[in-house]
Order: sequence, then C-alpha cells, then structure tokens
Amino acid sequence: MSKLNVVILAAGAGKRMQSTLPKVLHTLAGCSLLMHVINTARMLSPDKICVVVGYGSDQVKQSITGDDLTWVLQTQQLGTGHALMQVLPQLDTDGITLVLYGDVPLVRIQTLQQLITAAEEKNCALLTATIDDPLGYGRILRDRESGEVVAIVEQKDATAEQQSIREINTGIMLIPNQHLHQWLPKLENKNTQREYYLTDIIAMAVKDDIHVASTQADSFWEVMGINNKHQLAELERVYRKNRAEMLLEEGVSLLDPNRIDIRGELSCGSDVEIDVNCIFEGTVKLGDSVRVGAHCILRNVAVASGSIIHPFSLLEDAEIGADSKIGPYARIRPGTQLAQKVHIGNFVEVKNSQIAAGSKVNHLSYIGDSTVGENVNIGAGTITCNYDGANKYRTVIEDDVFIGSDTQLIAPVKISKGSTIGAGSTITKETPENQLTLSRSKQVSIAGWKRPQKSNA
Repeated sequence: MSKLNVVILAAGAGKRMQSTLPKVLHTLAGCSLLMHVINTARMLSPDKICVVVGYGSDQVKQSITGDDLTWVLQTQQLGTGHALMQVLPQLDTDGITLVLYGDVPLVRIQTLQQLITAAEEKNCALLTATIDDPLGYGRILRDRESGEVVAIVEQKDATAEQQSIREINTGIMLIPNQHLHQWLPKLENKNTQREYYLTDIIAMAVKDDIHVASTQADSFWEVMGINNKHQLAELERVYRKNRAEMLLEEGVSLLDPNRIDIRGELSCGSDVEIDVNCIFEGTVKLGDSVRVGAHCILRNVAVASGSIIHPFSLLEDAEIGADSKIGPYARIRPGTQLAQKVHIGNFVEVKNSQIAAGSKVNHLSYIGDSTVGENVNIGAGTITCNYDGANKYRTVIEDDVFIGSDTQLIAPVKISKGSTIGAGSTITKETPENQLTLSRSKQVSIAGWKRPQKSNA
C-alpha cells in the first residue's frame, strides 16, 4: 500500500444537538467525538491527517491539539463531496485517502485495517453495514449477477425498491488520490438536497472500470453517527458496556458491569474489585488487589497494590501508595502523594501534600500544602491554615508526631520530630522535638451564672 492520507470531515454544525457547541466537540466517555476519531486515525500511522472544519472552526482548532493535523476550512457546507474538494490541494496525486467522520467516534482500528486490506493500491473500498432499519442511510446498490458494488443512492433519492435494501453506506471509504483528483471536479449537485455527494464517485469508479471492494463492520455501533443527544447517550452506553466487558475478560471483578463509567483510560492489575456507580476519568491505574468502593470518582490517579478506596470518595491528580486506606467520604485533591500504609478517613480533605508511610488522618480534617513524615497521627478536626487571603504557605510535620484533635497549625510552621500537640491548640511557632506543646486559655467556671431565658415579649 502506498502512502496513506486520512481526511476527517468535521464541518457540520449539528443543529439537532440543540447546542451552540460544534457537534464534533461534544464528549463521549470524557473525550470529544473528533478526538476519538483523530486518536483512531493516528493508530494507522498515516502520512497526513486533514481535518475539514466549518461551523465553529476556531473553537474546534483551539480544542484539538497536534502538530500532525492539517486544518482545511469549508466555509459553506455543500455536502461531503464539496468538503473533500477543499482538501484536494493538500493531497498529492499518488497515495490513497481514507475518509472518516468527526461524528462517528467508535469505529475500531481493526475494522479500518480490514478496509485497507480490502483495497488494493488502485482500487476503491467501502465500509458498509447491514441493519434492520436503514431509514435515513444511503443504500449500497450491487450488480444482480456479480454482486459487485455499482453505486450508492441516498435515502431521499432512492426508489421504493432501493429503500428496501438493508445494506447501507457508512460513509467511510478508501479512494486512490489520482482518482479523487479526476472525479471530484466532475461532481454535480443535481439531487433533492442540492449538495455534492461524495458517494457519487462510486458510480464514476464503476464507469471507469475501477473495482470497488467492500467490507462490513462487525457491529453497527462502530459506524453509528451522532446527530442528537439521544444517539450520544446510546453510544455512551455502548462504550461503557464494551469497556466493562473488556475489564471482565481481563479478570477485574465488577459487582455490576452495567454500573461503571470509564471516561478515559483505566488499567488494572490482578484481583481488582470495583463496586457500583464508580466513575474513572483521565488516566487511572489500579494496582493488584485494589478495591474501590461504591460511588467513587477517580480522575488521573494511580493507586498502588493492596489499597482500599472506601465508598463516596473523590480522588484526582494524586498518587496513592500500597496498602493505604482512603475514605469513606474522603477528598484527595491534586498534587497529593501518599506513601504506603497511609490512612485517610471520613470527611478528610488532602490537597497538594506529601504524607509518608504509616501516617494517619482519620477524621474531619484538612491537610493542605503540607509535608507529613512517617508514623504521624493527626487527630480529628485538625486544620492546616495555609492561606492568608493572598498567599499560600507550607506546613511541615516531621516523623512520629502526634497531633491532638481540634488543632490549628498556622503556616508557615514546623512541627518537629516526636512532638505531641495537645488537643485544641493553635500552633504558630516551630515546636521542639519530643516535647508536649499546647496553647489553651485557662478553664474558668463562673459561679451563679444563669442561662438566658427566652423573652415573652
């Protein structure tokens, strides 16, 4: 096969999405529709990727990054053939071009490789599908005797007999560049839509004795385009189901495969268990024997082996060491690094902090911008006061420190090795090693004091 070009058509507004956002920027599994297609195209290692944009072109280009992308503007959306006409100056006469669509996000790389294999260097190839309800799709017309593809007819231009055909055109095709340069200028818009159909070049190919090969997608969801929010939700369910099945095949225990959302990349070691209604976003790595309780959200997180994430916990942009315990109802914010055997308990928030091995923050505390040593015990209600309204400061808690409940540590401050902080203290200065430090008002009882009574007035 000579050099491969990929053209992704992504110019449509998507009016049926009922949104000002360009259709191809709507997200599926945490990634834009267009980005799904680009990622698949990149796996083919093409020589060039051209993306045709129109509606919201500036927004689309700002949202999608990559030096390997060539952007082509289609100022008027006059059909798929017209879109490809705009790309012609970017395509050499040699090579072959694969046409993809920015709103068809789930086509598999294996399917595209089969299509490429089906097309010899000088032949065209179509990806088709056979479905029960072909309403709205272009139909594949074949020669009655040979079974060869002879044309594609759009739904609105099809006769009643042609509309009964169940084999549909997915729009994904492979065309040699020399033929594109020959056929595209000959396209006409003599149809009910007054558009230039890319599909008309199939009839031109047959007329010029160019063989049109075809291959079928294994599942219709691979080639399903998204035109409205219903279809977007349907494909989201398909994606979720497929990912759940892959995890089960890899040995992951899912307590209910129908109740897991993967909006990015999730990799799991052996003997991982995931309870219901968990959401995984970005890149998440779970080590061996990790357990994730119900209703957790993990976003760009690495959890080392043996750790337990208890229910209703939120973790993002963090690293969790081996054999640690998080939650329930814990929040681990960006920049947090926990070593092995760290315990973060219920209603504890940790942000941009490093907590060393064996340390515990078990109840109702906030640890922010802090460096915590080994075997530290931080009591309930402890707060690191790291923000003065303009700037943030760090708190350093060295090894073997015990901090009593309801303590405020006013940063910048250092709690030295072996220190014990009495409950209810406000610490503003560095503490000496291995000593008890506390700051409390003297307890006073007032004789004869009476509780105020509610006025009858």
